[in-house]
Amino acid sequence: MKAASLAVEAAAADGSFEGYASLFWREDMGRDRVMPGAFRTALQRRGAAGVKLLWQHRAEEPIGAWQSLEEDSRGLFVRGRLALEVGRAREALALMRAGALDGLSIGFRTVKAERLTGGGRALREVDLLEISLVTFPMLPEARVSAVKAARAGEAALADGMRRAARRLRAAAAGARWQTR
Repeated sequence: MKAASLAVEAAAADGSFEGYASLFWREDMGRDRVMPGAFRTALQRRGAAGVKLLWQHRAEEPIGAWQSLEEDSRGLFVRGRLALEVGRAREALALMRAGALDGLSIGFRTVKAERLTGGGRALREVDLLEISLVTFPMLPEARVSAVKAARAGEAALADGMRRAARRLRAAAAGARWQTR
């Protein structure tokens, strides 16, 4: 298996994050370049649910699930969520927030590739098996484009609490008015 990477700069409170797990045309430290369309067949066959979210490529340590995986003109865009009921996922989230863990690496089996002049390979089709949170990614250029904000859920909760507080104040004011 070869690896390409995605640095994770932050993660939402619910453990969700998004970004590019692979960038097309970029040479990784193993001298491989993933070509546009390389993931298409695997994504059609497996879908996000069929690609595992692992810790450091360890098959015995799944730490979450991918919500979506899609190829766009730039590369492989991913959205995932850590399973915070799992101890290693909580550790991963803490490390991501601290900036100590900032990479993702794709684990795949090469289906079609060609040798490039000067060395390395152009990966035309890969069978994507897993994407891992890792300490040292193979493709340092791939970065998180945005963090899916759990803040939206937190904001909705805060709004609900403010509405409830207004209702309680109104009820209390009405109760005082009625008792006076």
